[in-house]
Amino acid sequence: MTDHEPTGSPAPSTQGSVVGWALAVLLREWSARVEDISRDLPHGVRGYQVLSAVVHEAPPTQAALAARLGIDRTVMTYLLDKFEGCGLVERRQDPADRRARRIVPTEHGRRVLAELDARVARAEDELLSGLVPEDRRVLTALLEHAATRAAPGEDRCAAAARSVGGRTSDTV
Repeated sequence: MTDHEPTGSPAPSTQGSVVGWALAVLLREWSARVEDISRDLPHGVRGYQVLSAVVHEAPPTQAALAARLGIDRTVMTYLLDKFEGCGLVERRQDPADRRARRIVPTEHGRRVLAELDARVARAEDELLSGLVPEDRRVLTALLEHAATRAAPGEDRCAAAARSVGGRTSDTV
């Protein structure tokens, strides 16, 4: 159990605002839990999103990673400096372009992300604990379907960064 208790916000009285209200409540609760989980990672939730992108994709360039996640390039430089200092990633010269650096996860970075992912999954299970497992699976599939239809081609990590972070150029 976490320190995050539901806000107790009453459901809206009009049918037209139920979707917005429900999504806002769930996002607020999810964000609080994930911020708590990722508090020891440099840059918290934003750092979690960066590490996830680096681990789950082909090694991006630093500039491409910043653009994709909507993070100011200068802020990305400081964030990656911290990640390198913690042994989470390495910057490697791009063989195709000596000026570019590819961001590559270390084994330590992969292990840290695996632990964070497991903790986030548990937090999501807790958040949706009022639903039976089949309803959770259906809800997740429906939300994913609705999101991809609402914003075709939207990058998941960039969308999450905007939703949770609210800004594209965090201070360090």
